[in-house]
Amino acid sequence: MSTQTEAAKPKAPKRSAEELRALADSGAAELGWDASAEQVIAWVARNFATEAAAVACSMADAVLPALVAEQLPGVDVLFLDTGYHFPETYRTRNDVAENLRVNIVDVLPRQTVPEQDVAEGKDLFARDPARCCALRKVEPLHRSLEGYELWFTGVRRDEAPTRTNTPLVVFDEKNGLVKVNPLAPWSFDQLVQYSEDNLLPVNPLLAQGFLSIGCAPCTRAVAPGEDPRAGRWSGTDKTECGLHV
Repeated sequence: MSTQTEAAKPKAPKRSAEELRALADSGAAELGWDASAEQVIAWVARNFATEAAAVACSMADAVLPALVAEQLPGVDVLFLDTGYHFPETYRTRNDVAENLRVNIVDVLPRQTVPEQDVAEGKDLFARDPARCCALRKVEPLHRSLEGYELWFTGVRRDEAPTRTNTPLVVFDEKNGLVKVNPLAPWSFDQLVQYSEDNLLPVNPLLAQGFLSIGCAPCTRAVAPGEDPRAGRWSGTDKTECGLHV
């Protein structure tokens, strides 16, 4: 539909943290543990303006943006452009921009990769992946979420042990807004089936065993029987980039 670098369109005054926290508690009580994705998004549509919401998307697939756009057409989709993505991820981002009723927002770190190499040393991702994620994902997202009242994520409970208790709706204390996880109860097979049934853009790396797709230097395909996020930061004790913890 459209694309831009960083969120630039004007937004209505943001409600207070107390108001948003109360809304999150109300939504969690209303939707429970396993409401459908459509029901979760409908709750958002009743309580939030389209311009107050953002969808975070890693461009592994387009299921979440597609579902949200059905009820919130023109919603902002935040793509964290770390500078380290696979070429396939950038192509999927372009396919989503061209084929869905969304507004892609490219969220950029404060430094380019060469600038970070000068400031932090080359290949920070190999020496200190937590700091690299903090600089290229966590801080840019936090900055980009300012002004929104709610963000959607594609986190699923089946992805990893760290995600098994993911709620449908919660107040995000770190970022100061409501966080909604409509796909939390879904399995990976459900995700693939929905994508196929609706002819949605999909990252070709999924078919090559990359069941969780992040930056190219820190992502590998997973072996049969491994959890979907086993290919992220393989060989280290790191399991999350910091966006959802």
